[in-house]
Amino acid sequence: MVLKLINATGAKPGTTILVDGQACAVTSNDISKTGKHGASKCRIEAREVFTGKKKIVAVPGDTRFDVPLIDKKRAQVLTVNEGTASIMDLESFETLDVAYPEDMKEQLQPEKQVEYWDVEGKKAIMRVL
Repeated sequence: MVLKLINATGAKPGTTILVDGQACAVTSNDISKTGKHGASKCRIEAREVFTGKKKIVAVPGDTRFDVPLIDKKRAQVLTVNEGTASIMDLESFETLDVAYPEDMKEQLQPEKQVEYWDVEGKKAIMRVL
């Protein structure tokens, strides 16, 4: 679900926007001045929230970007599999199979609490509590 729309000139570092349907955190935004015959241009560098891939977008300053709703929830780990973990949400007691980063595999143990993010229906474990 989209929270709001912002202009490209309003995408400050730390803001999360949707680029090509993927949630990305803005790392820098270089805005050029308006010229005699044209509008300002923005060169936005962002990193995907779940994968960490770098994306660079060059757009006019009045281009609108969607700001996604990021739902941060707590859960308890039930089992750890290859690439996914089965977790139970601590509020709704719903069980989910959620992806996790490879560097987090040693920290994930059954009965540990984790924080997972739900962005546009895509869920992933972000940190171990």
